[in-house]
Amino acid sequence: MKKTLFIAMAMSGLLFFSCNEKKEEKPVAQVETEPTADFDYSVEQFSDIKVLRYQIPGWDELTLKEQKLVYYLTQAGLAGRDIIWDQNYRHNLTIRKALENVYQNYEGDKSTEDWKNFETYLKRVWFSNGIHHHYSSDKLKPEFSSDYLKQLLTETNTTLEGEAFDVVFNDKDLKKVDQSKGIDNVLQSAVNFYGPNVTNKDVENFYSKKKSPDATKPLSFGLNSKLVKENGKLTEMVYKSGGLYGEAIDKIVEWLEKAQGVAENQAQADAIGLLIQYYKTGDLQTWDDYNVAWTAATEGNIDYINSFIEVYEDPLGYKGTYESIVQVKDFDMSKKMAVLSENAQWFEDNSTLMDEHKKKNVVGVTYKVVNVAGEAGDASPSTPIGVNLPNANWIRAAVGSKSVSLGNIIEAYNNAGSSGRLKEFVHDDEELELEKQYGQVADKLHTALHEVIGHASGQLNPGVGETKETLKNYASTLEEGRADLVGLYYLYTPKLQELGLVDDWKKVGMAAYDSYIRNGLMTQLIRLNLGDDVVQAHMRNRQWVSSWVYEKGKADNVIEKVTRDGKTYFNINDYEKLHDLFGQLLRETQRIKSEGDYAAVEKLVETYGVKVNYDLHKEILERNKQFTSAPYSGFVNPVIVPKMNDNGEIESFTIEQPKTFAEQMLHYAKNYSYLPAVN
Repeated sequence: MKKTLFIAMAMSGLLFFSCNEKKEEKPVAQVETEPTADFDYSVEQFSDIKVLRYQIPGWDELTLKEQKLVYYLTQAGLAGRDIIWDQNYRHNLTIRKALENVYQNYEGDKSTEDWKNFETYLKRVWFSNGIHHHYSSDKLKPEFSSDYLKQLLTETNTTLEGEAFDVVFNDKDLKKVDQSKGIDNVLQSAVNFYGPNVTNKDVENFYSKKKSPDATKPLSFGLNSKLVKENGKLTEMVYKSGGLYGEAIDKIVEWLEKAQGVAENQAQADAIGLLIQYYKTGDLQTWDDYNVAWTAATEGNIDYINSFIEVYEDPLGYKGTYESIVQVKDFDMSKKMAVLSENAQWFEDNSTLMDEHKKKNVVGVTYKVVNVAGEAGDASPSTPIGVNLPNANWIRAAVGSKSVSLGNIIEAYNNAGSSGRLKEFVHDDEELELEKQYGQVADKLHTALHEVIGHASGQLNPGVGETKETLKNYASTLEEGRADLVGLYYLYTPKLQELGLVDDWKKVGMAAYDSYIRNGLMTQLIRLNLGDDVVQAHMRNRQWVSSWVYEKGKADNVIEKVTRDGKTYFNINDYEKLHDLFGQLLRETQRIKSEGDYAAVEKLVETYGVKVNYDLHKEILERNKQFTSAPYSGFVNPVIVPKMNDNGEIESFTIEQPKTFAEQMLHYAKNYSYLPAVN
């Protein structure tokens, strides 16, 4: 899946683009959502995390049957919650269960700094679905001693020992995903997609021998399995009923069968049926059949994402993480955004791509605004704000894709932020006013262009393998940067005004360019420790895009580095030339993807996307210290509670909001823990 993520920087109008990176954002139209006056979006803040809540607009307008469908789908999503924990790291479930038992049963002094640090560590683990940071993938460091944890374990009669205990404090498995150059990425990544002695070479050799029945419709080999060595022989442990994660998958299937029984139409029911069959068999042909059916099922008020989808957490891009998002369509906003889908071919025809890399017929791109009703797995608590699926290139070309913007998630972000950091890092008042007036519209448009046009754009040369095979560990960052560049190129064009999407295309484009360069060269650095390289795929793409155009435009002073009062700023002097540079880089990134040019993508990313200027980074961190708002945000989910009649049938629902983050996490632990600690 392509997923757009929002990393809250407490800056008005500052959004980051990814795809189910999440990680691809916001609605296109210039209609702002009115917040509910008495709704409190903020739950709590700890460490570098702010926890928010969201509403479900339109819930009361759904029929009881539609509400049942939403409920069953959200329950199916939560049933697989434990899967992402185990995928993220082999000891996560053992550690989580132990820490939760301590948290609920400790009766000692809870006013000490040690206990407060324990609580914070547990909340960070909950937020990240494991002991590695949800974004940087660095191992979380507890601010209490191993002796203190041993004391807590003893006093609560909790068992946590051996490697699972030691790894909380030692220097092993430091990175969940390590995509650094010159290392064995599989061996050095703690993520639990491969056995402990499986190497890059093992993975590449194993999957290079897999052949699809139809070469024009390549199967997603490795997507739903763990690759291990047994007696020196590589074998796959498939995620399916009766296989790996079977206990949780059986619960997912139970809820999906209920959902199928209240489907809005036959196409939707048929798609859910294929998803059930896929979960039962683990068959990748069924997965493709499901994606074709799901993509074509566009009627109805309810839609969903559920299964093993995104490959960002696999250093080699094969394995899909479990996730679920249940969506209620916002038809009013979706109509306003349909104009991009209707003009997808125009954007393709007028792009800077080489003619042989352009699609002659852009098929079936649908873009809607939806309101989230529930999320789970890799989509929660840290959530995307936009999604584009399916991921298979051949399905996107032949059948089309679905792009959605998560409207109520965006609305919650917009109503929970502030503009302090924005004022600190803009170059001048003109840049500040542009952002205030046009920043949100620009963000929404970039989201839509990134998802609807960007990921649907371009084609591979005949005979070139799937991007994950040709570009390997650089595939994700290349694809996200390519989609960003499509959006950036078209954000500064009068076509947007011709289509009625903006009132002033030039100012919207200027605001978009200011924001992207400011973020790519400066503000995203607040999420790195001083001296660290950029390793996360989406951060890399924003840096290599921004750094490339900055360097290539130096001769004409397109982007000027300004130092004033000891502070650094980047000021765009020539938006027209920057637009041209974005177009040049778009052409090259598509060439790299179309030709599968590994040497070129390695040079591009390693030259521009990995290393950080130490002095600038130090300065940015110092300037950021004045702000107390956390740089990352995520959500608790509203709880959909069924009311039963005397016959045991659902007659209505109520929507309840969790009061605290811990309340929801403990509720999930009690009601959706279907996997053993060791799988």
